[in-house]
Parts: sequence; C-alpha cells; structure tokens
Amino acid sequence: MTHRKQSAAVSSSFLPALSADRVIAVIRAPEIPDAAALCAALAEGGIRWVEFTFTTPDLTTHLQRAAAHNESHIGAGTVMTGVQAQAAIEAGATYLVTPGCRPEVAEAAVRAGIPVVMGALTPTEVAHALDLHAAAVKIFPAHSLGPRYFEDLAGPYPGVPLVASGGVNSANAAQFLAAGAQAVCAGSEVVPASAIAAADWSTITERAKRFMEALSLTDPLP
Repeated sequence: MTHRKQSAAVSSSFLPALSADRVIAVIRAPEIPDAAALCAALAEGGIRWVEFTFTTPDLTTHLQRAAAHNESHIGAGTVMTGVQAQAAIEAGATYLVTPGCRPEVAEAAVRAGIPVVMGALTPTEVAHALDLHAAAVKIFPAHSLGPRYFEDLAGPYPGVPLVASGGVNSANAAQFLAAGAQAVCAGSEVVPASAIAAADWSTITERAKRFMEALSLTDPLP
C-alpha cells in the first residue's frame, strides 16, 4: 500500500469518529495521578477524545494507563520527533498531534498506520501538512486569526479537515465549528492542571459538560 493510499485508509475511519464527537481535551499538566480516571471523568462529561502531551513528564506511562479506559480515544500531543512518535505508539496512542509540520512524526505514523493531526497556521503550512499525509490539520493558534480564517482556508482547501486549537473556549468553540472546523481542542477551561493534580474528577466532569452544552447554545457566526 502506498503512503497516500494508507493515509486515506486511516482517515476514512478516523475522521467520521472525530467529527461526530467534535472535541479533543488537551492535557497539559505537570502531574497526572490517574490517567484512566481522568479519561473516565471527561467521558462522563461527554468528551471521549483525550490528547496527552509530551509536556507532561513520563508521558508514556500515562498513555499506558489511559488505554485502560477503552471508551476514550487516546492520543499523544506535542510530538516533535520520530523517537517520541514511536514511543507514544508503543505506549498505546491511537493518534498523534504535532504543533507544527514534523516529517519524522508523519513517517512514524504512516509506518504504524495511525493518523496524525499535523499543526499548521499559514496556507503554505497546510499544504505541507497534507503532503506529509496528515489525516487532519490542526490550525494553531486558532484564536490569533479567529473562526473566519477557517472559512478563508476552505476556499483553496475545500474538504480538508481542520481542527481548531489554541484559545478555543466555550464562548467561541461553536463559532469555529460553524466556520468549518472538523473539531476543536479544549484546554485549561475543561482540564485545569490544578484539578488534575488534585484528582478532582467531578469538577472535570462538570467542566466537560458545560463545554459540550456550550456547543449547542453559543450563537454561530453572523
């Protein structure tokens, strides 16, 4: 199977699932007492996609523990190198996320047959991410250019799955989706590091519920 055909095969199952759930919780915390419990708390609140980032120490251990919660889609984020990509895949990550265009990460993902969401900002970077067989392109930081930018990108890139990340919150998430984003990333508003460190799972569940409710309550773009 060629790289391009393999990428298309991966995307065919990944994208419908992602667009159905619409939200990825991005975990940036110096400590995670129980990754599986964290995933369970988010799932109870309606968020089943969880991205554990390499900014957290001992990430692979947390990925292994999170994999025990089989109702969630477990991914690794802030993946910068092929070595990190391979380690995350071996630890159980089912998708990878990068902050920018990272050829080594893309190669590792293609070899393993798992999707990579490649970070980009400019139209040129979006094209580069597609050339690297990204299953979706993460526009980061999304808040810098706002929801309208997603409509602008749809002109030269119709049908390209885009994910909004960076500065997305309950007040603007629905607008990014209305502007064409396949999904949005929820950060500290839903998963603050302090609540994670305290194992305050009920608070995280409530925050996830409020974020998901906001997707249907927030006014779309005028």
